Amino acid sequence: MTIEASVVIPTYKRSELLSQCLYAVINQSLEYGRYEIIVVTDGPDDKSVEIVNKIHKQFHFCPPLQCISLNFKQGPAAARNAGWKIAKGELIIFTDDDCVPLFYWIENFLKAYRESNRTHIAFTGKIKVPIQGRPTDHAKNTALLEEAEFVTANCACTKKALEKIGGFDEDFTMAWREDSALQFDFYEENIPIKKVAEAIIIHPVRSVPWGVSIKEQRKSMFNPLLYKKHPALYQQKIHNGPPWYYYGIIFLSITALTSAAFQSETIMRFSVTGCLGLVTWFMCKRLTGASLKLSHVLEMFVTSFIIPFLSVFWTMYGAIRYKTFFLWNNHKQPILKLQS
Repeated sequence: MTIEASVVIPTYKRSELLSQCLYAVINQSLEYGRYEIIVVTDGPDDKSVEIVNKIHKQFHFCPPLQCISLNFKQGPAAARNAGWKIAKGELIIFTDDDCVPLFYWIENFLKAYRESNRTHIAFTGKIKVPIQGRPTDHAKNTALLEEAEFVTANCACTKKALEKIGGFDEDFTMAWREDSALQFDFYEENIPIKKVAEAIIIHPVRSVPWGVSIKEQRKSMFNPLLYKKHPALYQQKIHNGPPWYYYGIIFLSITALTSAAFQSETIMRFSVTGCLGLVTWFMCKRLTGASLKLSHVLEMFVTSFIIPFLSVFWTMYGAIRYKTFFLWNNHKQPILKLQS
């Protein structure tokens, strides 16, 4: 049997999640000899390699399955590149280690590819995020993946299409904006992206530590990089105006500290009141439809004060590092986006 499709899964030290993903990718409707699975660890990861080998031995009839490792951590973009470049299939299908593809996932992508009669084409599938009850802020942001145009957690493209654009842009060294960069590269090379609603994956909401949104602000540094590489498409698809309340919180905080130092009580009170008002507004915005448990509300208040400082810092850092004029952030996407 000829291998028609290759599934590439980047991972790094998340062996339990990887196991669930692999079981789903192995148990597909498509005959096991028609596709292969390539797991790529983003740096040395003995546990993941062990898990892949262990799972492979559990099946008498299993698609070709291999695990390769990058020499050092370079990010999911580099890991995906390493995977598709050794792939044997005409169609390359991408998902992530925290996703669970449904039974007809590969078959539906492959069917869409055959029906397209194109050698250069890309596809985007459907993502479902199961949520019960009132979600946390993190769960709400994860659920936004259901509305995303194109994400690497569930997409496919021909190997020739990837070769034409040079694959993923490895300048994006974290799980942020590398999928948009790929999408924009396809657009600029006139490679169509077709929606395949029948190619479905489940993206469970992972448990995360308290205040995780603070750590995630570092990813803002890649917004200026994407803007520099694709300014027109960035403006069209992502940019939604400056986050005035971020700058308002920062300005009023600095004004409050300065007025306190100069013992200007009236200005200090006005600044503190204004700052708390903006932080509360930002917190309420994030809490709309979300969990109102005390610990979650406290987390939203604290992080709503800290996020503007870190987001603006990392955005400015990215603008300086990548030498581009960029003073805004993105607000069409979630404040928090973990590797999907």
